[in-house]
Amino acid sequence: MAGTSNSSPKNKPASQPFKQAMGSTVRAIAGEPELEVVFSPDKPGMTSGRVRLPEPSRTMTKEEVAVTRGLGDSMALRLACHDPAVHTKHIPQGENARAIFNAVEQARVEALGAVRMPGAGDNIDAMLEDRYFRGNFAEVTAKDEAPMQDAIALLVRERLTGREIPKSAQRMVDLWRPFVEEKADHELNKLVTRMDDQIAFAKQMRDLLTSLDMADELGEEPEDDDENNDESRQDQEDRSDTSGDMQEDQGEQEGAPEEMELSGEEQESGETEGVDSEMQDISEDDMSDQAEEPGEQERRDHPFSNQPSADEYRVFTQAFDEIIAAEDLCDQEELDRLRGFLDKQLASLSGAVSRLANRLQRKLMAQQSRSWDFDLEEGIIDSARLHRVVIDPLQPLAFKWENDTEFRDTVVTLVLDNSGSMRGRPITVAATCADILARTLERCGVKVEILGFTTKAWKGGQSREAWLKDGKPSNPGRLNDLRHIIYKSADAPWRRAKRNLGLMMREGLLKENIDGEALDWAHKRLLARPERRRILMMISDGAPVDDCTLSVNPGNYLEKHLRNVIAEIENRSPVELIAIGIGHDVTRYYKRAVTIVDAEELAGAMTDQLADLFDEHSSQDHGRRRGRR
Repeated sequence: MAGTSNSSPKNKPASQPFKQAMGSTVRAIAGEPELEVVFSPDKPGMTSGRVRLPEPSRTMTKEEVAVTRGLGDSMALRLACHDPAVHTKHIPQGENARAIFNAVEQARVEALGAVRMPGAGDNIDAMLEDRYFRGNFAEVTAKDEAPMQDAIALLVRERLTGREIPKSAQRMVDLWRPFVEEKADHELNKLVTRMDDQIAFAKQMRDLLTSLDMADELGEEPEDDDENNDESRQDQEDRSDTSGDMQEDQGEQEGAPEEMELSGEEQESGETEGVDSEMQDISEDDMSDQAEEPGEQERRDHPFSNQPSADEYRVFTQAFDEIIAAEDLCDQEELDRLRGFLDKQLASLSGAVSRLANRLQRKLMAQQSRSWDFDLEEGIIDSARLHRVVIDPLQPLAFKWENDTEFRDTVVTLVLDNSGSMRGRPITVAATCADILARTLERCGVKVEILGFTTKAWKGGQSREAWLKDGKPSNPGRLNDLRHIIYKSADAPWRRAKRNLGLMMREGLLKENIDGEALDWAHKRLLARPERRRILMMISDGAPVDDCTLSVNPGNYLEKHLRNVIAEIENRSPVELIAIGIGHDVTRYYKRAVTIVDAEELAGAMTDQLADLFDEHSSQDHGRRRGRR
């Protein structure tokens, strides 16, 4: 039986929270806090300082939400990652080459978002699928029905992100793929390494167009940007310092750019004419006008900007990286054999670890005492106040409700260093500790994810070969192929994942360690979890090391990136970060960390660190409850 509340919140349109979230997201990605985001039945579009998205229906479907998000992400990425002046400088003169150039540039900015934010990539996937489905491109049978610029843009996107071609566009791409890859396969691969640099990407696009027999449409070769960029930027700063008023007067005379619909028919720059889409590129003439508006230089300082700092962490290519489940690295029979080997190695250690885990379990279970709120106007009827209801059925404050147990709404991610230096006793102890802690926390209702990180090769793999083939460009960034392993996902029960931990015993698995990217990967997985409390524990036995990367970059390149990732998580993320160093001082990196000398101490360190965290949380909750009384 439940009562009726005397007060109810004001009715709001069901779509209002979605609109507010969309507006905040678009402004955050674009890096423009003053950007106006509106919703309208008109076609989606973008003008100076304004983004227009489709008006949500009253009963929004999951697909509609994803498409709208994709449109917003695409426009925001265009603002954040695209320099109109650079684009105008390199754009070809011929109509066909110009259309391809525009379509591929839009694919580039969307790929940047998809690589850095997988959620945005999923949204853009949904938007593209919807676009080509509405255009009926699944029914095309000949090249003259399939716009070449769309096919090339999707082929470029496939290589930049590794994402599949939208199903509705698959037939269109298949018609053009043999021709494009036969003539320009090498140029397509080179685009991957230039994705973050719009100038280098534009130059490579001109080479690709030449390979496609469009050299006569390119027009004059633009001046060397490397020689003129610094000088032109200095001149622009000098002009802005000495003649600000004159620029304002000139801006008033030129007027604001006219609003452009993002449909294929109205594109003045000729891009993607064959697609009747809700989202296409904006006129490059208008974008050039916007580039000269005051405040453009500040916008380019955004993290998604095309003007990265000289010491920014780079990855030469992500084409050969992999995120793989443990069971996909070897067959089930071998996993069973390796698990059996792990159990034999730890027959003596498992007892001590289990005792520590049981101590942690007792501490956690003690925090799960039930509590109730009484004298409520709705909820479960309170039997102790049943006489009130008998005497007066309208008597208020006769209900109770059980408090939510915040402790159970927790997820813990264990990230294990799978580098070669962990070989032997350290990796064996780490695997056992992770196994027993996962089982213990699962009993208490806490979800656990176990991840590992290493590289696919020693001293560089296919990434290094691609770098050598590309002429050894300077400051290439990370030059090895990452291997991130999922031993146990947070939603998988321990009994199904226990055999996967035996994979750490496999000969040849443990190679080099790039901690910064592994920590960032694990952190992003945690952020996507629905639990209110998220804990990330890193277990490593040394500083990040990859000989190939460090041989062509500064000696502190990987360590500096690790420090930046740690600072981002500790200072700006809701995730609680802990680190345990085995024979390596990690306290100089992490605020909450402990260093142990021997791997045998790992079990005690892990349980103590987790127990301390839960103790602190319990004390804070208790203080808040006392404060509300």
